[in-house]
Amino acid sequence: MIESTIQAGFTGAEFSRFLDSRDEPDWLVKRRRTSWDRFEKRSWPSRRDEEWIRTDIRLFKLDRFSLPIQAAEGLEPVSSLLAEDLELGGQSISMNSHSLLSTLSDSLKSQGVVFGSIGQLMEEHGELIEELLCRRQLDADSDRFNLLNEACWSTGHLLYVPRGVVIDEPVHFHSLLGEGGVDLANSMIVLEEGASATVLAEMTSTGDAQPGFHCGSLEIMVGGGANLRFVNLQNWSHSVWHFARHHARLEQDASLQWTSAAMGSRLSKVNQHVTLAGKGANCQVNGVLFTEGKQHLSYHTLQHHKAPGCRSDFLYKAALQGRSRTVWRGMIKVDRAGQQTDGYQRNDNLLLSDQARADSIPGLEIAADDVRCTHGSTTSQVDEELIFYANCRGLARREAVRLIVSGFFQQIFDRITIDSVRDALADAIARRVRDFD
Repeated sequence: MIESTIQAGFTGAEFSRFLDSRDEPDWLVKRRRTSWDRFEKRSWPSRRDEEWIRTDIRLFKLDRFSLPIQAAEGLEPVSSLLAEDLELGGQSISMNSHSLLSTLSDSLKSQGVVFGSIGQLMEEHGELIEELLCRRQLDADSDRFNLLNEACWSTGHLLYVPRGVVIDEPVHFHSLLGEGGVDLANSMIVLEEGASATVLAEMTSTGDAQPGFHCGSLEIMVGGGANLRFVNLQNWSHSVWHFARHHARLEQDASLQWTSAAMGSRLSKVNQHVTLAGKGANCQVNGVLFTEGKQHLSYHTLQHHKAPGCRSDFLYKAALQGRSRTVWRGMIKVDRAGQQTDGYQRNDNLLLSDQARADSIPGLEIAADDVRCTHGSTTSQVDEELIFYANCRGLARREAVRLIVSGFFQQIFDRITIDSVRDALADAIARRVRDFD
């Protein structure tokens, strides 16, 4: 059994106790204190803010949660949806903001790969981690959640792949959240020039009786000519508040395929930004959202073209049941230097209930004059004729709807090159499909 974490609180005194409980270098403590001072001076985002106008967080109360100063002890086996039956090059597991397990194959260690919990790697690779944190492009001062993460992150998964190193086997990040737990993660994936890797990351709750809180950040740096395949699954329980900022930066001729799936949480607000900073960079981002009950998932995406000759392709698909709601706001931004840009974004929504709602807001901000940028959005209910057609061939109504939903997401599933991961996501969504109203 997982014993409950001894909790402190989000107060100045407990923040000081949090710092005292950690053996960290002065440069990091200084960064934390600066962010905490800014955090205390800021107010929470409100619906008066343009970015939050469609996401109501008035029911979120930080004082119901606490800083995770002492780790939970004991862990029952928790199955992984993405990594099951896969041979992994490394695995990093955390629970309630504390590292539980970190493994890496000897062959990858011998090639200079650094992998595991950032906190545990600090002693041996402090100079490298300091350099990487200074290279980050995340805007910590953009809102109060970001400042909280900057000040109080207490774990995070790190993958650093040196120049020219190719990782053939996937590595796996697994973040676990117990009942009433807090996950303050600061994760990084860094591929130097010419490197290649596949990363699977997932978030899993171990119970749903008590609310949980995730406030996380993820920085991805893909060096020149490097190639990263990244699959991220958010599968919290429906009692978790989820706030995250994700940023990827691609240098010249770098390539990123990013599949992001979200099926859990009570409320999610995620900013997913990709900066194409080097000539010829290429990214493909695939999003899968599946909601039910009263879930609210809000995703804001940005494709920022800073260099010429880059290509970005964002495809987000959402299926909604019950009284759930999704908000997708996408922007393609092209700087003056971003000539010969090829940018595309699309959001498709399938309503499985007449009480569900999907807000879709694509946008373009273009300062260059030689570009091809397009966007599209569709929202529709399940076609009753398709259900009738399936019924006539012996399928029950629920089976018919599952088939239609699977077909709706198939375009994204086809882009996932790891068979077991593709099948696991498809099965997880199919199991959640209820009768169409």
